[in-house]
Amino acid sequence: MRVVIQRVKEASVTIGGEMVSSIGEGLMVLVGIEEADGDEDIEWLCRKIVNMRLFNDDDGVMNLPVTSLNNGGILVVSQFTLMASTKKGNRPSYIRAARPEISIPLYERFVSLLSQIYGKTVQTGRFGADMQVALVNDGPVTIIIDSKERQ
Repeated sequence: MRVVIQRVKEASVTIGGEMVSSIGEGLMVLVGIEEADGDEDIEWLCRKIVNMRLFNDDDGVMNLPVTSLNNGGILVVSQFTLMASTKKGNRPSYIRAARPEISIPLYERFVSLLSQIYGKTVQTGRFGADMQVALVNDGPVTIIIDSKERQ
């Protein structure tokens, strides 16, 4: 499982001209799922995301997690293109991306556990939809984490 975490001032997802979710200050999390992913990947990533110190303390040092924000939020969007292989040619291969019958249940467990650990409802896009994602990256701060590289 691969995630891109962005510290944002605001973020939203629009589908078919309708805004379906939005947050103010917080984290925008793009999630890519491969066939080899499982509950261990989900648990490790969710704990990492909630506890990652990406927000400034009173001294201006990134030392605080998203849970320290009074009105913070997390917005999660599925993005199979994060699993792209670009080793050969100019057309990315998505062979590593899990098929929907595997990725949808994993994505739903990811969102559920992230909400549980975070202690608040996590906002989401809609799995498989053509989404327009808008965000104001704060910093910019962008972190990429692959659960297969945790050892």
